[in-house]
Amino acid sequence: MHSNSNLKVKQGGDERTTKTVHVARLGVSEEANAVSPINWNWNQAIVGTILTLTFSVAGADGWQLPELMQLLAQNKAGKATFVEKKYIGILDQPIVSSGELAYTAPDKLEKRTLKPKPESLVLDGDRITVDQPGKRRLTVSLHDHPEITAFIESIRGTLAGDRSALEKFFTLALTGSADEWQLVLIPNQARMLGIVSRIRIAGSHADINTIAFDQSDGDRSEMVITKVVTGHL
Repeated sequence: MHSNSNLKVKQGGDERTTKTVHVARLGVSEEANAVSPINWNWNQAIVGTILTLTFSVAGADGWQLPELMQLLAQNKAGKATFVEKKYIGILDQPIVSSGELAYTAPDKLEKRTLKPKPESLVLDGDRITVDQPGKRRLTVSLHDHPEITAFIESIRGTLAGDRSALEKFFTLALTGSADEWQLVLIPNQARMLGIVSRIRIAGSHADINTIAFDQSDGDRSEMVITKVVTGHL
């Protein structure tokens, strides 16, 4: 998500303070960049290593990918809070945002940023709606933005325990145990690899605790998720 704030920007060996920091993503037009927060809010720092990981499903104590997917698939709804930090090379400090997440199976996902400024991002089926105070509501179809679809499915597919949806776009590698696991997603398409090198999702049993995006340009983001009500996210 783009941010307007007082941040110090690295420039050579010096620092200068700027009132506005606008980081264009994906090399698209200004109009399209109004949608780029979608890519990176589901982690921008949402998504490399140049190595292709082999499909490794075994973890400690026999913990395997089918067991994880089965647990996650039991999640029908959940709410949580989040704190997201985006590390951008030209800035000397991360951009921090926080807010609320909500998931309703099988395909509705909401991200409501409360700080530093309010923004609502709702994924319902194949449509994404972005609301920002004082701006016109923006609605786009995933069918028109295939590069966004992959990033969305990395989150939605994991929440739903949908292995086939994940494997359509990523090579998967699971490590750890049921108590503490990490699922690494490596894009299997060259165009995606040009944007994100990998996505790391960590959790315990059916709870997702962190989602990290490592971008191919060295920028990254990490979202820490805290479940606040009955149900899993």
